Amino acid sequence: MNRFPVIIDCDPGVDDVAALLLARQIETMDLKAITTVSGNVEVEKTTANAKKARHAMGIDVPIFAGAKKPMFREAKHAYHFHGEDGLSGVVYECPDSPTEEEKAWDAMYRIGKESGGELTIVAVGPMTNLGLAIAKYNDFASVVKRVVIMGGAAIGGNVTPCAEFNIYADPEAADILFQSGIPVYMCGLDVTMKAYMTRDELEEIKGMNTPQTDFFYDVTNEGLIKYIGFGHPGVAMHDPVAVLYAADDSIFKTEHVGIRVETKGELTLGKTVTDLYSDKQWEHNAYIVTDVDREAFIAKVKELMAKYK
Repeated sequence: MNRFPVIIDCDPGVDDVAALLLARQIETMDLKAITTVSGNVEVEKTTANAKKARHAMGIDVPIFAGAKKPMFREAKHAYHFHGEDGLSGVVYECPDSPTEEEKAWDAMYRIGKESGGELTIVAVGPMTNLGLAIAKYNDFASVVKRVVIMGGAAIGGNVTPCAEFNIYADPEAADILFQSGIPVYMCGLDVTMKAYMTRDELEEIKGMNTPQTDFFYDVTNEGLIKYIGFGHPGVAMHDPVAVLYAADDSIFKTEHVGIRVETKGELTLGKTVTDLYSDKQWEHNAYIVTDVDREAFIAKVKELMAKYK
């Protein structure tokens, strides 16, 4: 079986944990590293949560801590959804372990070179580490095959009426990424809000009765409660969408488009501006994922989680 090298760049975060647990069981992914960034909570907490996820995954993949704040702005966090600890208060006990000394952006570049330009980075937090890597290494685009992100939207937002959190948290870094020449695949709210899990589907995961499925259920159920309160039929699997898309895009719909990020507007800061619905076309520098076969997506989530014994 051909396996491709992957780094997951994340800010755990409840759905980040779910995404990592799923990634562990994708046979085609060769997970080289987990990198962390300030986002849902501070980077010290996202790194601690990544270690908890790694322990649950049962693998010895290195974790590299990254940026403590956006490239040019003060940090923004999502305590209202992920809680002060990033896991909505869900307790997962595991031994502490050291973090690698190398910075996340340096590890991305080194692993990209070692992988012969075949590296896929799945970025499910703010894009700060990527922005720093691109700024530091002139040839960074040549060592990364593609970047699959959870972030943005062609229409709407979740932190403002037109901006999604991961982009809004560091819009300059995101725009640097879109202008880098690296193929970027954007799994934004257009698709992730369609990839939701209902209470019954989550209960089915819980019924598998392993420490990993319990952890998956516990963190995701906290999100479910909030989403039901918002009037949604289930909890959106934002970050798992990016991981599953990177592994197999066959159940998704993708469009080749032009994408830039608004970095100046007062009301529109962080908006991912695309030409998807425009008569005027830009240079098509990226891809936007707009739809998913939800039944196939949920079946894949169940299949992967059932591999934990």
